[in-house]
Amino acid sequence: MVLVSEQVDVLAGLVSAGGVVVLSGAGLSTESGIPDYRGPSGAARRHSPMTYQVFTRDPLARRRYWARSHLGWRTIARAVPNAGHRAVARLQQAGVVDGVVMQNVDGLHTAAGSSGVVELHGRLDEVVCLACGVGVSRWELHQRLAEANPGFAAWVSAVNPDGDVDLDDSAVADFRTADCAQCGTER
Repeated sequence: MVLVSEQVDVLAGLVSAGGVVVLSGAGLSTESGIPDYRGPSGAARRHSPMTYQVFTRDPLARRRYWARSHLGWRTIARAVPNAGHRAVARLQQAGVVDGVVMQNVDGLHTAAGSSGVVELHGRLDEVVCLACGVGVSRWELHQRLAEANPGFAAWVSAVNPDGDVDLDDSAVADFRTADCAQCGTER
């Protein structure tokens, strides 16, 4: 049986020359409070993710998306990098890790100090208008959605790793989206 210290030595030998890329997934962020789909506390997604085509063509689907995201954003926004994110950043700063490819949408690798992170699925903390291309922080949009929907609250049983929550359609019937502050297009 190989001892842990021997495993660490083998790993150190493999990465010491650099040229290493870290591929990070949802499991690294669970310690930061971000749920996952597959782990012991993961909630299997009940619905398929919304496609770009549905988002852009269906105003009701878009309203449902923003209502669900509005409630789930709070969980994502309060997450902070954990020891794993900080370790990857330190390895990158030491020149051992050349790149970080992230499957998560939480931005925690960047928040921990990693640079040049390739975010395969985007980030939840930035929102870009599909009509004019102007971007705003998710916090700004969150504030505008809260102002457009005073008193909006719904029971949330679980938050998904992408900040989405499950809501009944009746809970989003009166939800109002926020138009782009730059061009006025509905987000």
